[in-house]
Order: sequence, then C-alpha cells, then structure tokens
Amino acid sequence: MTRRAISCLWLLLIASLAYAQEVTFTARVAWTNEAVPSQAGVAVWLAPVDTTQMQTDTTAKPDHLSLVQKNKTFQPHLLVVPVGAVVDFPNHDPFFHNVFSLFEGKRFDLGLYEAGATREVHFNRPGVSYIFCNIHPEMSAVVIAIATPYYAISDTLGQIVIPNVSVGRYQMHVWYEGVQQDEMDAMTREITISQRNSTVGVLRLKQPSAMQPHKNKYGREYDPPTPSTPGYEQP
Repeated sequence: MTRRAISCLWLLLIASLAYAQEVTFTARVAWTNEAVPSQAGVAVWLAPVDTTQMQTDTTAKPDHLSLVQKNKTFQPHLLVVPVGAVVDFPNHDPFFHNVFSLFEGKRFDLGLYEAGATREVHFNRPGVSYIFCNIHPEMSAVVIAIATPYYAISDTLGQIVIPNVSVGRYQMHVWYEGVQQDEMDAMTREITISQRNSTVGVLRLKQPSAMQPHKNKYGREYDPPTPSTPGYEQP
C-alpha cells in the first residue's frame, strides 16, 4: 500500500470517528393538561458544560434572520438565534410600525418606519427579548439569543429534534411563553449525551398562563387607534 493510500485511510478514519461523536438529540414536550391542543413553541437548547467539546457544525443555523411584520403580527412569533445574529424587521404592512423591546434581553427602539422599509437588530448577548409594536398593542414576538448552536423549537406534536450534537455533558434549558420562570428553572438540568443516550423522553410542562396586557414604549396604556392619521390606519 502506498504512503498516499495510507494517508487517505487515516483521513477517512478520523472523519468517521468525528462523525461518530455527533448524535441527534430528541425530546417531546407535553402539557400536564391534556386538553391543550398544541405543544408547539417550546424552545429547548443545550449549553455545553465544557465549551471546548463543541465542534464545527456544517449545518449551523443562519446568522441573519427575519421577523416579518405582516397583517399586524410578527412572523414567526418565536425566534431562537445564536448570539451575534442580526435579525431583520421588514414591514410588509401598508402602514407604519414601531418595533421596540425595553424589557429583558436586547433593549432597542427602531422608531417609526413605513411600509416596505426594513430595520435590523444585532443580538450581541444572550437573553430573552420580548418584542412589541408601539402602534399596535396586539403585536408581540419573542427572540431568544443563546450562546450555543444546539437548539430547537417544538412542533405541534411537541417533538424536539436537534441534529449534529457533539457527545458530552450539557445544561438543558427549556423555555415557553406564559410559563412561570421558576417552573422553567426547575426544568434546567445537566444531561450527558452519548451514542446510547441521546433523548430525555417526555418533558411535562404546566399549561401556560394567559398573557397579560403590556404597556407601550413609554410605559403607558396604548392610545386608541386614530384612523384619520395617515399611515396609522387600522386595516
């Protein structure tokens, strides 16, 4: 066997060993109240206990995403992004919006901008950002910025799938809008992921509470809509 052939075999062996050290993590979320029809919108992420165990992920999530304003809603309602990601906020409605977040996570105020315009926000540190529009009180969204590439949001059946997770020890975090923070903190725990152990089974959560009305960016109640004001029309 030639030296070149031996080198190629070594490269294949190293690549196969590296591949063998990555697994697909799975879980399923379910409400303790079985009457809740959907289990979508639960975010789960894995923070490595030893950050050196993270490998380059060739299927890494994009670092430039969009939270679209359309029909007086944010689409999607929940967005999980890696720290350092830039999120676009395009206005696809035929009237003005004023996107802001002045609570936890990233604090920003994009000001008033018209139909067809786009503003962007750099989520440069970890945290949960609750996002609203200063004109339309019914609009809300959440952006979670995390310092790990291992995350997913549950589908309507509650399925969580995180591919290409390096084997090792992790802190598993769970988040869902309307669930009390102490309940989510209680769900945080250390897990060890290996070839033989890549699932945590069912994560049971209490039914989320009804969302409370929020104030505008000045900390006051929203003014009633003024249809006569150009750009503020309620369609």
